[in-house]
Formats: sequence, structure tokens, C-alpha cells
Amino acid sequence: MATHPSDSAPADRPDARAQLSGLIFAVILIDGDGVIAEVNHAAEDLLGTSANRLVGTRLADRIGPLDPRVEARLLAFDEALVARDLAIQVGAHETRVNLTASPLGGFPGWQVVTLSQIGHDDAANPAGGEAMLGAPAVLAHEIKNPLAAIRGAGQLAARKLPHADKKLARMITDEVDRIARLIDRMQQLGSTRTGPVTPCNPHEAIRAAVATMRAASGSLGEIEIREEFDPSLPPVLANRDALEQVLINLVSNARDAAMAGGAGIVTVQTRFVSGLAFSAIRNGRAVPLPIEITISDNGPGIDPGLRDHVFEPFVSSKPSGQGLGLSLVRKLVRDMNGNVSHDRDARAGLTHFRLHLPQAQDIA
Repeated sequence: MATHPSDSAPADRPDARAQLSGLIFAVILIDGDGVIAEVNHAAEDLLGTSANRLVGTRLADRIGPLDPRVEARLLAFDEALVARDLAIQVGAHETRVNLTASPLGGFPGWQVVTLSQIGHDDAANPAGGEAMLGAPAVLAHEIKNPLAAIRGAGQLAARKLPHADKKLARMITDEVDRIARLIDRMQQLGSTRTGPVTPCNPHEAIRAAVATMRAASGSLGEIEIREEFDPSLPPVLANRDALEQVLINLVSNARDAAMAGGAGIVTVQTRFVSGLAFSAIRNGRAVPLPIEITISDNGPGIDPGLRDHVFEPFVSSKPSGQGLGLSLVRKLVRDMNGNVSHDRDARAGLTHFRLHLPQAQDIA
């Protein structure tokens, strides 16, 4: 995929390799035998494997079996191809993508294949959906007034309650403060400005989110929440309030889904994903997103008709849902230069929502 910049190009101009590394969709170079010769970072992410392992293997083995019509067109070599809403198999998971294949003139048999996820790519709709989130921002002022009253009542209760109960009163005031800050952020939805991010411990944010959810609902009923944490995980670069809100939304959704399936189990897993880089761009370079937080539930899964639209505003599978929770999740994660996606493991009967965020030391 390497090209030669023109002699007149500025010396500090990004070369072809840097441009490919920054693309938000997967780019794969294949030869006349359908063997992968080179991939960009987004392809490593999508296929869940490093470039070293991908190069030298057949593309069809990595994403197949494909629709026979698509496979036949790929083997035609000299014909361009556009396939939309194509199901591919990546490991044990099925995902849907838009695929293009472009023959390289002067290099018979060689093709550049691109893959972009449908509904899972944060940058697929950079503005459209979020512009619709203006309605909650209009209500922000009216929401803050009762919040102030709740906070005052919480402070008064803290003075009068027995010492053993003061912790609950402090939680009220702390949560009111956090919600007020998040309302301030909602007023900025659609803005291109990124909120302040600092190093924080993702496990502390997870446990705070679960504690808030327990306090809000009184209990989690029959739902079991399992922690599968990597204790060596480094600090993540995030906005703590936003990260906690994202986790509350995702764990709450997972709890509701698990409850619908009977004996519910929600698993929160953290791990360090080495060798992969998502297409977050900061200071003109691709930023690795190696911190992975996965929230899984054993519920019945998302309605197939909604799976590709769950991050869009006003899309909800809940009868009384407003369809704003996952839209806000996507916005908050994007503000932290992160990525959020979901997939269904039909064989294991699990739905996974995955957050990928930058490591604190990776951004100067």
C-alpha cells in the first residue's frame, strides 16, 4: 500500500501509510490469490487479530463464508465491487459490514478491500443523530431546579440521620452533583469540543456505577453481577463522570436484558488489548485504544431489526424506553476519543457491549 509522495509535497505532510492508519474503516490489500498482503489498524481491530497474523492468510478464511455472489465478484479481480449490509463471520461472532473491492490498475489480480461496520462505527454518523438530542438540552434548566432542591434535602437529612445512615445521604448529594455536571454536558451535545479527560482507574468507575445502580433500585433482584477484572490494567484517560454514566447505562441495560431471560447474569470484564489500534485521531496521529471494558448479559438479545440502529436517538426495544441512553453513551465515549460497539454471540447466548478507551500515558 505504500506510495511515493510527489517531489512537491511538503516534508511534514502525512505519507500514505499514516493516512491509512488514520482511516476509520478497515483497509485490506489482497493479491491475485485472495491472500492478505497488508492491513491498516482499523482492519486489525475489526478482525480482532494483529497484522502479523493476518498477513499471509486468505481473506475469505478470515471473514467467510461469504455470500456466493460476493465471493464470485471478488474472484473476478478486475471488477469493482460494492456490497452493502453484508454478513461476515469474525471468529465466533457475526457482524454486518459494507464492503468495497477496488482493482489496482497496473497490478493484475491485486485489490484493495474496505470493510466498515454497520451501526457499530462511532464515526459512521458524525453529527446526524446527535443533533436530535437537542430536546433534553432544552429541558436542562428545568431539571436543575428540582435537583438543587433534592441536594438541599440530602444535606439536611445528613445532619439529622444516625451516623450509620449518613452514607446514603452523602450518596444522594454526590449523585445530584454528578447528574448536574452531566446535564451541563448534555447542553453541549452536538458540540465538537471534547470534555476534560484525566487518568482514572476504570475499576473504581465500574464499582461506583454498580453501587449507584444498587442504591437506585434497592437491589438487583435475582441478577448476578460478575467481575472479571485485569488487576494489572493501567489507568484509562477518560472523564470520570462521563465514564461512570456510560457504565451505569450499559450495566442497567444489561441487567434489564438479563432479567428478561430468567436466571440473569451480567459480567463486566476488563482487559488490555495489545497490538490493536482504533481510528481515534488526536494531535494528528492515530491513538491506540487498548483498554477494553466489556459488559455482557445472558438475556435474549437485541431485536435483529434494531441491532444496527441501537446507538441512534429514539431507538429502543423497551416499551417505555425513550431511546436516548445509548445515543448519550456513544456521544460521551466519542468525547473521550473512545469507541463503543456491540455484538451478539448466538452460540453462547450472550450480548456484549464493548468500550475501548485510550491508556492515560498514550496521549501527551
